[in-house]
Amino acid sequence: MSAHIIYDNAPLGSLIRYSDGAPKPPARFTRKLADWERRTGLGRLVRKSPPRDHPTYSAPASITLNEGNFSSGGIMLVTTMCIHSLDSALSFEIVERPAIGMVRVLHQIADHDELLHLAESRDAAELWTAKTGYRNARLEDITADEVGADVVEGRAAA
Repeated sequence: MSAHIIYDNAPLGSLIRYSDGAPKPPARFTRKLADWERRTGLGRLVRKSPPRDHPTYSAPASITLNEGNFSSGGIMLVTTMCIHSLDSALSFEIVERPAIGMVRVLHQIADHDELLHLAESRDAAELWTAKTGYRNARLEDITADEVGADVVEGRAAA
């Protein structure tokens, strides 16, 4: 499916796989392998950015995937994010949607939300929020209604 379908249908917190469909090259071809790895990956959907018009340029709508967090001694050092515009030629797939009972920890940025954390329960989300110090974070429960709507509307991950 296209990035546009992900933007319209995938809820924040979904696990998204993307690829250009090319097979993985042998390890001995280091440049080809590095190029393939840039076009193939897996990440959690953390942001859906609407199109923006500025005086000097316009930015298309995009999705942002969190591809990993690297920490040492309990301190997060690096977060790897990958931004894809909706006109991306890559193919996207919803691998997993947030389960009923999970809780999104969201932060408002301009006119859209950004997923900070996906917790297993409300208690875990409140603990994470208190531990990290996000004062303006908003908790949003994943309900049966949301998951049911995805199934009824044909948006459930296959």
